[in-house]
Amino acid sequence: MIRELKTLIAVAQEGTFAAAGNKIGLTQAAVSAQMKRLEEALGIPLFERKGRAAILTQRGQETLKQAHALLTLYSTLGAATAGQPATQRVNIGAIASIQRSLLPDALARFHHTYSECCTRVVPGLSMELVNQVDAGELDMAVIIRPPFSLHSDLRWTPLAHEPFRLIVPHHIDGDQWQELITQQPFVRYDRASFGGRQVDRFLRHNHCNVREVCEVDELEAIVKLVAKGVGVALVPQAIAQQHWPSGVRAIDLGERTFHRDVGLIHPTSGHLNEPARALAQLIGEIAQRPDKGVNG
Repeated sequence: MIRELKTLIAVAQEGTFAAAGNKIGLTQAAVSAQMKRLEEALGIPLFERKGRAAILTQRGQETLKQAHALLTLYSTLGAATAGQPATQRVNIGAIASIQRSLLPDALARFHHTYSECCTRVVPGLSMELVNQVDAGELDMAVIIRPPFSLHSDLRWTPLAHEPFRLIVPHHIDGDQWQELITQQPFVRYDRASFGGRQVDRFLRHNHCNVREVCEVDELEAIVKLVAKGVGVALVPQAIAQQHWPSGVRAIDLGERTFHRDVGLIHPTSGHLNEPARALAQLIGEIAQRPDKGVNG
C-alpha cells in the first residue's frame, strides 16, 4: 500500500500515468495497475480519465491529502518514544551474490563503528529492489543499473563495470564465440533480471540462435553448470576475478564486449540518516578494493 500511495502522489504531481511512470521508473502499465489496485482496495474511484490526463476526483483529492499524512507518519515508524534510547536501523537490499562478496565486509566495518545500530539485508532482483527503495521500504540497495532513467529523488553511485564473457566447459575446443554460442547447448542468464535482459539483447542483436537447455538467475549456479558440461553461457566477470573455477574457461567477446554496471541506489543524501550515509560510503570504499569484486 505504501508503494501505491507514493505512486498516487506522483500521478497527482505529473498529471498522467505515463509521466508519473517516467518519474518513478515504472511503465505506464505498472502505474495503471497500481492505481487500479488502490481504487479496488479503497472501494472508490480516484481519477477521471480525460484523454491521457488523470484528474483526481473529489474523493481522490481527499485520499491524496491522507496519503501525504500517512507517508509522513510511516517515515517515523520505529522512532524512539520519550525517555527511551533510539535504536537506528538501516535496511539494505542486495542482489544475491553481493551478500557473499562485497556486503559482509561493509557490514562488519559498519557494526564495529555503529554498535548501537542494526541492519536488515533484503535479497531480491534489481527491479524489485529499485521499487522498494523508491517506496521507502529500503534505505538503499546494491543492484544492476536499471535500463531506464532514475528520477531526481534517487541517486546512483557506480561500484563496478563488469565485462561479459562467454564461458565454456574446459574440454570444449575453439575460441570463436559465435560458433560456440550457436553450436553448443546454452545456459541462459534469467531474462527477468537486468543482466539477463542484456544477454537477451546481445543474442538478438548478433543474430545468435541458441539451443537453450536451462535458464537460471544465480550466476554461481550458471558457472557450475558450465563446469559440469551442461552448456556454454554469457556471464559478467567480476572486477577482481582473476581466475575462473576449474572446468571452465572464458572467451573474450572482443569488440562485441558488453558490460554490466553494478552500483548503489539510494535517496538523495538529504533523505538518508547518518548511519545509512556511512554504510553507503563503506560499500563504495570496499568496492574499490582490488581484492573485492561484485560477481552476482
